[in-house]
Amino acid sequence: MLLHLPQVLTFDELQHMQATLAQAPWGDGKVTAGTQSAQVKNNEQLPQQHPITQALQEVVLQALKRNKLFFTATLPKAVFPPLFNRYGGESNSFGNHVDNAIRFIHGSGERVRTDVSATLFLADPDDYEGGELVIEDTFGSKRVKLPAGDMVIYPSSSVHRVEPVTLGARVACFFWIESMVRSDEQRRLLYDLDMTLLKMRNEAGDNAHTIALTSTYHNLLRMWADT
Repeated sequence: MLLHLPQVLTFDELQHMQATLAQAPWGDGKVTAGTQSAQVKNNEQLPQQHPITQALQEVVLQALKRNKLFFTATLPKAVFPPLFNRYGGESNSFGNHVDNAIRFIHGSGERVRTDVSATLFLADPDDYEGGELVIEDTFGSKRVKLPAGDMVIYPSSSVHRVEPVTLGARVACFFWIESMVRSDEQRRLLYDLDMTLLKMRNEAGDNAHTIALTSTYHNLLRMWADT
């Protein structure tokens, strides 16, 4: 499932992050790349243990905690600590690749299975040319370039790339989610059911039908979830 989550960050959070990242010590993005992706990765990244990275990680994680759509769509079991990258100048693209299935959290050795990938856009789309996130799925290629503060989530099994940035700089936050429900197809069914229930409740309130569907939702989650 590919889903656009609008306004994940507040205006103040976005302004703070943009100002902070403008002064950040960017380094080679290959430090977190796998064997295959390192061959096609040409961008900059903030060091994982830098104080700026750690401070901004908390801003993103707090934003995710209050975002109901994020929870409904991903059913998170674990979230890999968010990372930050920059595309521009000579470090301006990331060719076709698939994200590593397992990520190790730096310093703890904790493992996170990458079920869902997320990109939170931090630069206004008018501030750079190119830089589209291109995601290959069963319905063809999807080109994503969102307003600053918006986020896209998609299956980590998807082949994807970042097109060359030809002017300006594309700055973003990226991370992975291990879901309680491993299967993308099952997560999609649960998401669709939850969204339908929300609409039904808004239109008619709780009744025998919404209660029955709610029971179905939780029984499916109980059957499929790995907590």
